[in-house]
Amino acid sequence: MDSRDYDYLIDEAIRVRRNAYVPYSGYSVGAAILTDNGVFKGCNVENQSYGLTICAERNAVFSAVAAGERHIRAIAIVGSFRGEEITDYAYPCGACRQVIAEFSDSDTVVIVAKSIDDYKIHTMSELLPECFTFLS
Repeated sequence: MDSRDYDYLIDEAIRVRRNAYVPYSGYSVGAAILTDNGVFKGCNVENQSYGLTICAERNAVFSAVAAGERHIRAIAIVGSFRGEEITDYAYPCGACRQVIAEFSDSDTVVIVAKSIDDYKIHTMSELLPECFTFLS
């Protein structure tokens, strides 16, 4: 992967963030996943029964899995309050980290971004060391 791949994923995450349904928190998140066969996107979708809300990252992972994908090469995540400029990095919650890890290896790239010019890169093993898994 190179910076063009990062730029593309970040841009896709920014675009899909606009579709987030966040009437309760007002915090919109977008995620774009790169697999061996394409890019899959997701945004957060809230529900008044809060436990039924889904994060952008899990939405994107489940979309990829539904298309037959089983390996995440990279994921880009962006988030901010609805209508506001992205001014901080949005990291995946613990549940999302575990779901991403299920379809990743230790060097899967996790990009948290404010823009295509301002981002941080981590690996899954940095974000979720000693993750719960039965797989090698």
